[in-house]
Amino acid sequence: MNSFLSIRDVWVSYGDGVSVLKGISFDVAQRETIAVLGTNGAGKSTLLRAISGLLPLQKGSIFLDGVDISKYPTQRRVEMGLVQVPEGRQMIAGMTVLENLQLGGYVRRKFPAEVVSTLDEVFVLFPVLQERCHQLAGSLSGGQQQMLALGRGLMAKPRILMCDEPSLGLAPLVVKEIFEIIGRLRDTGVTILLVEQNARKALESANKAIVLKRGEISAAGASADLRGSNEIFTAYLGGQSVKRGGNTSP
Repeated sequence: MNSFLSIRDVWVSYGDGVSVLKGISFDVAQRETIAVLGTNGAGKSTLLRAISGLLPLQKGSIFLDGVDISKYPTQRRVEMGLVQVPEGRQMIAGMTVLENLQLGGYVRRKFPAEVVSTLDEVFVLFPVLQERCHQLAGSLSGGQQQMLALGRGLMAKPRILMCDEPSLGLAPLVVKEIFEIIGRLRDTGVTILLVEQNARKALESANKAIVLKRGEISAAGASADLRGSNEIFTAYLGGQSVKRGGNTSP
């Protein structure tokens, strides 16, 4: 098996017998960034939760570096380098920025020197977190909280970082900064799965993309091809149309 992460015929439900994901299959190569797009309810977040082990599979398999991890618990997957940055940030508001980051490195606690080194790397990437390291996480702005969520994920030293709606609820200038950071992470060699409602920004950041519709993959390919397709945007991404060159129109 040549792919780094391989999703094979994955079906998932929430226990009511109704499948949310229906036969999802795709591959992710090392150092690749893949955007996962689709309207609300398409199954994007469910897909990340299934890959993380937070939801059991009805059917199908997930391989990481050739190893079937389909029945591995979430912590084991994190230890193997599969890390999710959840939607809504989900930091612990009553703990400091530093304490939240240290929690992110908990799975690597047997290697304290490496954890300290990774913390330094996170502070280089997010200087504002170092400035506010003793501040309560709940007092940060929305953009700073998203940076903290990303930094906490990086503390686990991910081989694959899965980001769920990193731009949700943020001002345009902050969104631009967050995507610049994602681009820098991509350039360091981190493999990224990016679930994002902002389809234009996601396609600009990714090498490839898949589009989900009602729990199935309805389109897949190079980001440049999907970015230039009015048909894809109109049919699958909420009626937004795109001109060649990436400008949007209502």
